[in-house]
Amino acid sequence: MKSQKKLQKQEQKQKKQLAREKKQLIKKQDEVRLHRSFKRSYYEDYQRKTELPSLTSQASAAFKMFFKFWKIFLPLLLIFVGLYIFLIGAMSENTLADVRANVEQTNKDVADGKIGTVGKAGLTLLGIISTGGLTTMNDAQIVIAVLLFTIIWLVTIYLARHLLAGHQEIKMRDGFYSALSPLVSTLVVGLIIFLEAIPIMLTIIVFQVALTTEFLSTPFYALLFFMFAALMITLSLYLLSSSFFAIIVVSAPGLYPLTAVRMAKNLIMGRRLRFLIRVFYLVIIVALLYLLLLMPAIILDGALKSQFAWLAESKIPFVAIIQLTITVFIFIYLSIYFYLFYRALLDYNDDAKLEL
Repeated sequence: MKSQKKLQKQEQKQKKQLAREKKQLIKKQDEVRLHRSFKRSYYEDYQRKTELPSLTSQASAAFKMFFKFWKIFLPLLLIFVGLYIFLIGAMSENTLADVRANVEQTNKDVADGKIGTVGKAGLTLLGIISTGGLTTMNDAQIVIAVLLFTIIWLVTIYLARHLLAGHQEIKMRDGFYSALSPLVSTLVVGLIIFLEAIPIMLTIIVFQVALTTEFLSTPFYALLFFMFAALMITLSLYLLSSSFFAIIVVSAPGLYPLTAVRMAKNLIMGRRLRFLIRVFYLVIIVALLYLLLLMPAIILDGALKSQFAWLAESKIPFVAIIQLTITVFIFIYLSIYFYLFYRALLDYNDDAKLEL
Protein backbone atom coordinates (compact mmCIF):
# COMPACT_ATOMS: atom_id res chain seq x y z
CA MET A 1 0.00 0.00 0.00
CA LYS A 2 2.78 2.41 0.88
CA SER A 3 4.60 1.70 -2.37
CA GLN A 4 1.39 2.28 -4.36
CA LYS A 5 0.80 5.60 -2.62
CA LYS A 6 4.40 6.58 -3.28
CA LEU A 7 4.01 5.73 -6.97
CA GLN A 8 0.76 7.69 -7.17
CA LYS A 9 2.41 10.74 -5.58
CA GLN A 10 5.32 10.48 -7.99
CA GLU A 11 2.96 10.24 -10.98
CA GLN A 12 1.04 13.29 -9.75
CA LYS A 13 4.30 15.26 -9.43
CA GLN A 14 5.31 14.27 -12.95
CA LYS A 15 1.93 15.32 -14.36
CA LYS A 16 2.13 18.68 -12.57
CA GLN A 17 5.65 19.27 -13.88
CA LEU A 18 4.65 18.47 -17.47
CA ALA A 19 1.52 20.62 -17.19
CA ARG A 20 3.57 23.54 -15.90
CA GLU A 21 6.08 23.19 -18.73
CA LYS A 22 3.30 23.15 -21.33
CA LYS A 23 1.72 26.25 -19.77
CA GLN A 24 5.06 28.04 -19.98
CA LEU A 25 5.35 27.08 -23.65
CA ILE A 26 1.84 28.32 -24.43
CA LYS A 27 2.55 31.54 -22.53
CA LYS A 28 5.72 32.13 -24.56
CA GLN A 29 3.82 31.34 -27.73
CA ASP A 30 1.30 34.08 -27.00
CA GLU A 31 3.97 36.67 -26.19
CA VAL A 32 5.37 37.02 -29.70
CA ARG A 33 3.89 37.60 -33.13
CA LEU A 34 5.81 35.81 -35.85
CA HIS A 35 6.41 37.14 -39.35
CA ARG A 36 3.81 35.25 -41.32
CA SER A 37 3.13 37.67 -44.16
CA PHE A 38 4.77 40.34 -46.30
CA LYS A 39 3.40 43.06 -44.05
CA ARG A 40 5.86 45.11 -42.09
CA SER A 41 6.72 43.74 -38.62
CA TYR A 42 7.50 46.29 -35.95
CA TYR A 43 10.27 45.76 -33.43
CA GLU A 44 7.93 45.78 -30.44
CA ASP A 45 5.97 42.91 -32.02
CA TYR A 46 8.84 40.45 -31.76
CA GLN A 47 11.05 41.91 -29.03
CA ARG A 48 12.10 39.19 -26.57
CA LYS A 49 13.42 40.30 -23.20
CA THR A 50 15.09 37.26 -21.70
CA GLU A 51 17.73 37.16 -18.99
CA LEU A 52 19.98 34.24 -19.83
CA PRO A 53 23.02 33.02 -17.89
CA SER A 54 26.43 33.74 -19.35
CA LEU A 55 28.14 31.24 -21.64
CA THR A 56 30.58 30.10 -18.96
CA SER A 57 28.04 29.83 -16.14
CA GLN A 58 25.60 27.78 -18.21
CA ALA A 59 28.36 25.46 -19.44
CA SER A 60 29.58 24.94 -15.88
CA ALA A 61 25.99 24.38 -14.67
CA ALA A 62 25.65 21.42 -17.03
CA PHE A 63 28.92 19.95 -15.75
CA LYS A 64 27.86 20.50 -12.14
CA MET A 65 24.52 18.81 -12.71
CA PHE A 66 26.19 15.75 -14.24
CA PHE A 67 28.67 15.37 -11.40
CA LYS A 68 26.14 16.22 -8.67
CA PHE A 69 23.90 13.37 -9.83
CA TRP A 70 26.72 11.10 -11.01
CA LYS A 71 25.05 8.08 -9.41
CA ILE A 72 22.29 8.47 -12.01
CA PHE A 73 24.19 9.67 -15.07
CA LEU A 74 27.35 7.54 -14.75
CA PRO A 75 25.49 4.17 -14.94
CA LEU A 76 23.58 5.59 -17.91
CA LEU A 77 26.89 6.39 -19.62
CA LEU A 78 28.37 2.95 -18.93
CA ILE A 79 25.23 1.12 -20.09
CA PHE A 80 25.21 2.90 -23.43
CA VAL A 81 28.95 2.40 -23.93
CA GLY A 82 28.38 -1.32 -23.38
CA LEU A 83 25.37 -1.39 -25.71
CA TYR A 84 27.28 0.46 -28.43
CA ILE A 85 30.23 -1.93 -28.26
CA PHE A 86 27.92 -4.98 -28.21
CA LEU A 87 25.60 -3.85 -31.04
CA ILE A 88 27.98 -1.85 -33.25
CA GLY A 89 31.54 -2.29 -32.06
CA ALA A 90 34.43 0.08 -31.40
CA MET A 91 37.09 1.45 -33.70
CA SER A 92 39.46 -1.24 -34.91
CA GLU A 93 42.96 -1.30 -33.45
CA ASN A 94 44.27 -1.70 -37.01
CA THR A 95 42.79 1.70 -37.88
CA LEU A 96 44.70 3.31 -35.02
CA ALA A 97 47.88 1.51 -36.08
CA ASP A 98 47.47 2.81 -39.66
CA VAL A 99 46.97 6.37 -38.39
CA ARG A 100 50.09 6.12 -36.23
CA ALA A 101 52.10 4.73 -39.14
CA ASN A 102 51.00 7.65 -41.32
CA VAL A 103 51.96 10.11 -38.57
CA GLU A 104 55.42 8.53 -38.26
CA GLN A 105 55.89 8.66 -42.03
CA THR A 106 54.81 12.32 -42.10
CA ASN A 107 57.21 13.06 -39.25
CA LYS A 108 60.11 11.57 -41.23
CA ASP A 109 59.25 13.06 -44.62
CA VAL A 110 58.10 16.54 -43.62
CA ALA A 111 59.56 17.37 -40.20
CA ASP A 112 62.76 15.26 -40.33
CA GLY A 113 61.69 13.44 -37.16
CA LYS A 114 61.45 16.62 -35.07
CA ILE A 115 57.83 16.17 -33.98
CA GLY A 116 57.65 15.20 -30.29
CA THR A 117 55.35 12.84 -28.42
CA VAL A 118 52.65 15.45 -27.80
CA GLY A 119 52.74 16.56 -31.44
CA LYS A 120 52.39 12.98 -32.64
CA ALA A 121 49.47 12.44 -30.26
CA GLY A 122 47.79 15.58 -31.61
CA LEU A 123 48.25 14.42 -35.21
CA THR A 124 46.95 10.97 -34.26
CA LEU A 125 43.88 12.58 -32.70
CA LEU A 126 43.26 14.56 -35.90
CA GLY A 127 43.71 11.38 -37.92
CA ILE A 128 41.19 9.49 -35.78
CA ILE A 129 38.64 12.29 -36.18
CA SER A 130 39.23 12.55 -39.94
CA THR A 131 38.70 8.79 -40.39
CA GLY A 132 35.24 8.98 -38.84
CA GLY A 133 36.10 8.48 -35.19
CA LEU A 134 34.25 5.54 -33.71
CA THR A 135 33.97 2.81 -36.33
CA THR A 136 32.99 2.21 -39.95
CA MET A 137 29.28 1.34 -39.94
CA ASN A 138 26.97 -0.31 -42.44
CA ASP A 139 23.37 0.80 -42.96
CA ALA A 140 21.94 -1.39 -40.19
CA GLN A 141 24.55 -0.17 -37.70
CA ILE A 142 23.82 3.45 -38.61
CA VAL A 143 20.13 2.89 -37.79
CA ILE A 144 21.07 1.27 -34.47
CA ALA A 145 23.44 4.15 -33.64
CA VAL A 146 20.72 6.72 -34.37
CA LEU A 147 18.28 4.84 -32.13
CA LEU A 148 20.84 4.53 -29.33
CA PHE A 149 21.70 8.22 -29.30
CA THR A 150 18.01 9.15 -29.56
CA ILE A 151 17.32 7.02 -26.49
CA ILE A 152 20.25 8.65 -24.65
CA TRP A 153 18.78 12.06 -25.52
CA LEU A 154 15.28 11.19 -24.28
CA VAL A 155 16.43 9.46 -21.09
CA THR A 156 18.83 12.30 -20.19
CA ILE A 157 16.19 14.98 -20.72
CA TYR A 158 13.63 12.96 -18.75
CA LEU A 159 16.03 12.59 -15.81
CA ALA A 160 17.09 16.25 -15.98
CA ARG A 161 13.46 17.39 -16.07
CA HIS A 162 12.54 15.50 -12.91
CA LEU A 163 15.76 16.28 -11.06
CA LEU A 164 15.22 19.98 -11.72
CA ALA A 165 11.63 19.61 -10.52
CA GLY A 166 12.94 18.38 -7.17
CA HIS A 167 12.22 14.67 -7.62
CA GLN A 168 15.44 13.56 -5.93
CA GLU A 169 14.14 10.00 -5.45
CA ILE A 170 14.09 9.31 -9.20
CA LYS A 171 16.34 6.50 -10.44
CA MET A 172 18.07 5.84 -13.71
CA ARG A 173 15.78 2.91 -14.52
CA ASP A 174 12.77 5.26 -14.35
CA GLY A 175 14.19 7.03 -17.38
CA PHE A 176 14.27 3.81 -19.42
CA TYR A 177 10.74 2.83 -18.40
CA SER A 178 9.09 6.23 -18.86
CA ALA A 179 11.18 8.37 -21.23
CA LEU A 180 10.68 6.43 -24.46
CA SER A 181 6.99 7.17 -25.05
CA PRO A 182 7.79 10.11 -27.40
CA LEU A 183 10.40 8.08 -29.35
CA VAL A 184 8.40 8.02 -32.60
CA SER A 185 7.57 11.74 -32.30
CA THR A 186 11.26 12.49 -31.75
CA LEU A 187 12.22 10.51 -34.85
CA VAL A 188 9.62 12.44 -36.87
CA VAL A 189 11.15 15.73 -35.70
CA GLY A 190 14.55 14.28 -36.61
CA LEU A 191 13.23 13.65 -40.13
CA ILE A 192 12.12 17.29 -40.32
CA ILE A 193 15.62 18.35 -39.24
CA PHE A 194 17.10 16.15 -41.98
CA LEU A 195 14.90 17.84 -44.59
CA GLU A 196 15.87 21.28 -43.31
CA ALA A 197 19.56 20.35 -43.57
CA ILE A 198 19.22 19.57 -47.30
CA PRO A 199 20.43 23.08 -48.36
CA ILE A 200 23.72 22.51 -46.48
CA MET A 201 24.13 19.03 -47.99
CA LEU A 202 23.38 20.47 -51.43
CA THR A 203 26.05 23.13 -50.88
CA ILE A 204 28.62 20.45 -49.98
CA ILE A 205 27.79 18.45 -53.11
CA VAL A 206 28.03 21.53 -55.34
CA PHE A 207 31.34 22.47 -53.70
CA GLN A 208 32.82 19.02 -54.40
CA VAL A 209 31.67 19.18 -58.03
CA ALA A 210 33.08 22.71 -58.35
CA LEU A 211 36.47 21.53 -57.07
CA THR A 212 36.68 18.63 -59.52
CA THR A 213 35.67 20.80 -62.50
CA GLU A 214 37.87 23.79 -61.47
CA PHE A 215 34.76 25.94 -61.47
CA LEU A 216 36.10 28.04 -58.60
CA SER A 217 39.29 28.98 -60.45
CA THR A 218 37.42 31.91 -62.05
CA PRO A 219 36.96 34.76 -59.51
CA PHE A 220 33.48 35.67 -60.77
CA TYR A 221 32.20 32.10 -60.50
CA ALA A 222 33.84 31.75 -57.09
CA LEU A 223 31.93 34.85 -55.94
CA LEU A 224 28.68 33.38 -57.26
CA PHE A 225 29.32 30.13 -55.41
CA PHE A 226 30.14 32.02 -52.20
CA MET A 227 26.83 33.92 -52.42
CA PHE A 228 24.95 30.67 -53.13
CA ALA A 229 26.65 28.87 -50.22
CA ALA A 230 26.00 31.76 -47.81
CA LEU A 231 22.31 31.81 -48.77
CA MET A 232 21.87 28.03 -48.39
CA ILE A 233 23.74 27.84 -45.07
CA THR A 234 21.82 30.80 -43.64
CA LEU A 235 18.52 29.23 -44.68
CA SER A 236 19.38 25.90 -43.05
CA LEU A 237 20.65 27.50 -39.83
CA TYR A 238 17.46 29.58 -39.59
CA LEU A 239 15.27 26.50 -39.94
CA LEU A 240 17.42 24.16 -37.85
CA SER A 241 17.68 26.52 -34.89
CA SER A 242 13.96 26.21 -34.20
CA SER A 243 13.53 22.54 -35.11
CA PHE A 244 16.41 21.60 -32.82
CA PHE A 245 14.43 22.91 -29.85
CA ALA A 246 11.45 20.91 -31.09
CA ILE A 247 13.38 17.75 -30.12
CA ILE A 248 13.35 19.00 -26.53
CA VAL A 249 9.74 20.19 -26.65
CA VAL A 250 8.48 16.91 -28.12
CA SER A 251 10.09 14.95 -25.27
CA ALA A 252 7.10 15.94 -23.12
CA PRO A 253 4.48 13.16 -23.49
CA GLY A 254 1.30 14.06 -25.35
CA LEU A 255 2.78 16.54 -27.85
CA TYR A 256 2.55 15.90 -31.57
CA PRO A 257 5.66 16.54 -33.70
CA LEU A 258 4.25 19.43 -35.74
CA THR A 259 2.82 21.03 -32.58
CA ALA A 260 6.27 20.80 -30.99
CA VAL A 261 7.88 22.37 -34.07
CA ARG A 262 5.38 25.24 -34.02
CA MET A 263 5.93 25.86 -30.30
CA ALA A 264 9.71 25.71 -30.75
CA LYS A 265 9.55 28.32 -33.53
CA ASN A 266 7.70 30.69 -31.24
CA LEU A 267 10.10 29.96 -28.39
CA ILE A 268 13.29 30.66 -30.38
CA MET A 269 11.91 33.69 -32.23
CA GLY A 270 14.18 36.68 -31.63
CA ARG A 271 16.78 34.51 -29.88
CA ARG A 272 18.42 32.65 -32.76
CA LEU A 273 21.65 34.64 -32.54
CA ARG A 274 22.02 33.82 -28.84
CA PHE A 275 21.41 30.17 -29.61
CA LEU A 276 23.99 30.08 -32.42
CA ILE A 277 26.58 31.80 -30.22
CA ARG A 278 26.09 29.05 -27.63
CA VAL A 279 26.43 26.38 -30.31
CA PHE A 280 29.79 27.81 -31.44
CA TYR A 281 30.87 28.05 -27.80
CA LEU A 282 29.95 24.39 -27.29
CA VAL A 283 32.05 23.42 -30.31
CA ILE A 284 35.06 24.90 -28.50
CA ILE A 285 34.16 23.03 -25.28
CA VAL A 286 33.79 19.72 -27.13
CA ALA A 287 37.14 20.22 -28.89
CA LEU A 288 38.82 20.97 -25.55
CA LEU A 289 37.27 17.89 -23.94
CA TYR A 290 38.60 15.64 -26.68
CA LEU A 291 41.98 17.37 -26.49
CA LEU A 292 42.30 17.13 -22.70
CA LEU A 293 40.83 13.64 -22.27
CA LEU A 294 41.73 11.70 -25.41
CA MET A 295 45.27 12.96 -26.05
CA PRO A 296 46.61 11.62 -22.70
CA ALA A 297 44.98 8.27 -23.53
CA ILE A 298 46.73 8.20 -26.92
CA ILE A 299 50.09 9.07 -25.34
CA LEU A 300 49.66 6.44 -22.59
CA ASP A 301 48.54 3.78 -25.07
CA GLY A 302 51.55 4.42 -27.30
CA ALA A 303 53.99 4.40 -24.38
CA LEU A 304 52.65 1.15 -22.91
CA LYS A 305 52.52 -0.70 -26.23
CA SER A 306 56.05 0.40 -27.11
CA GLN A 307 57.34 -0.94 -23.78
CA PHE A 308 55.35 -4.18 -23.62
CA ALA A 309 55.25 -6.22 -26.82
CA TRP A 310 52.56 -8.57 -25.49
CA LEU A 311 50.26 -5.60 -24.97
CA ALA A 312 50.75 -4.47 -28.56
CA GLU A 313 50.09 -7.99 -29.84
CA SER A 314 46.90 -8.30 -27.79
CA LYS A 315 45.38 -5.41 -29.78
CA ILE A 316 43.22 -4.23 -26.89
CA PRO A 317 41.25 -1.20 -28.24
CA PHE A 318 42.09 1.00 -25.25
CA VAL A 319 41.96 4.29 -27.19
CA ALA A 320 38.75 3.27 -28.98
CA ILE A 321 36.97 2.50 -25.69
CA ILE A 322 38.15 5.78 -24.14
CA GLN A 323 37.02 7.70 -27.23
CA LEU A 324 33.59 6.06 -27.17
CA THR A 325 33.22 6.82 -23.45
CA ILE A 326 34.16 10.47 -24.02
CA THR A 327 31.71 10.70 -26.94
CA VAL A 328 28.79 9.35 -24.89
CA PHE A 329 29.73 11.63 -21.98
CA ILE A 330 29.77 14.65 -24.31
CA PHE A 331 26.38 13.68 -25.74
CA ILE A 332 24.86 13.42 -22.25
CA TYR A 333 26.48 16.73 -21.33
CA LEU A 334 25.06 18.42 -24.45
CA SER A 335 21.59 17.02 -23.67
CA ILE A 336 21.73 18.52 -20.18
CA TYR A 337 23.14 21.80 -21.50
CA PHE A 338 20.45 22.35 -24.12
CA TYR A 339 17.69 21.37 -21.71
CA LEU A 340 18.99 23.95 -19.21
CA PHE A 341 19.04 26.54 -21.99
CA TYR A 342 15.50 25.56 -22.97
CA ARG A 343 14.31 26.04 -19.37
CA ALA A 344 16.12 29.37 -19.20
CA LEU A 345 14.07 30.50 -22.20
CA LEU A 346 10.97 29.48 -20.25
CA ASP A 347 12.13 31.66 -17.32
CA TYR A 348 12.76 28.83 -14.88
CA ASN A 349 15.11 29.57 -11.98
CA ASP A 350 17.01 26.30 -11.74
CA ASP A 351 20.15 27.64 -10.06
CA ALA A 352 18.18 28.46 -6.92
CA LYS A 353 16.65 24.97 -6.80
CA LEU A 354 19.73 22.88 -7.36
CA GLU A 355 22.34 25.31 -6.01
CA LEU A 356 24.48 24.61 -9.06
